Amino acid sequence: MMPIDVPTARGTILLVEDDAALLLMVRYNLEKAGYEVDVAADAREAFSCLSVRRPDLILLDWMLPDMNGVEICRRIRLKPDTAQVPIIMLTARTDEQDTIRGLDSGADDYITKPCSMQALDARIRALLRRAGTTPEILTFEDVTLDTEKHRVERNGRLVALGPTEYRFLDFFLRNPRRVFSREDLLRRIWGERVHVEPRTVDVHIRRLRQALNAEGDVDLIRTVRAAGYAFDTEAH
Repeated sequence: MMPIDVPTARGTILLVEDDAALLLMVRYNLEKAGYEVDVAADAREAFSCLSVRRPDLILLDWMLPDMNGVEICRRIRLKPDTAQVPIIMLTARTDEQDTIRGLDSGADDYITKPCSMQALDARIRALLRRAGTTPEILTFEDVTLDTEKHRVERNGRLVALGPTEYRFLDFFLRNPRRVFSREDLLRRIWGERVHVEPRTVDVHIRRLRQALNAEGDVDLIRTVRAAGYAFDTEAH
């Protein structure tokens, strides 16, 4: 199977929303518009996503089952690595005091639901322009990943990856030399609420290996028997 080129995304968005139907609809439209989207249904999943990678923007629902969006926003602003990430609060609340409270918590914008996707996209574009996000280059040994251009190279050779393989590589480059079980990887790549068979991880790891490894290259993905996978230079 030939590798699929990953189109250059307009930005990475973390969508935090507990309404499954609304989450699916917003995610679909954002991806259709060219954004790469991570999703979370509650605060715990949101912070887990943020520990994996820093998004360019966060869409944050006010009412969540384990913590309200205002408190999540405050905590995001307290962390140095996420303090500058633009945040748009999504809520059904229309009272002016709620708007003030949301903005005072550190949100950059506040949109009441329901809203059109055109209006939401316009707000997102405005914030991303204002933020002027700095591209991040992830490197390990002879592998580099440019998070802005979604460009992967190994020893100067361009590597074409499918979207899921790209997310695996992004995660491994941020967490080198650590061993992760299949269950860990399922949770980090697909999220808590998505049911995917553990063996699916093996399929994507195999595809990632095939794309990364040219003749003579060291296989940087180590299979740890009965434990999982690690990205390092130890002997396999």
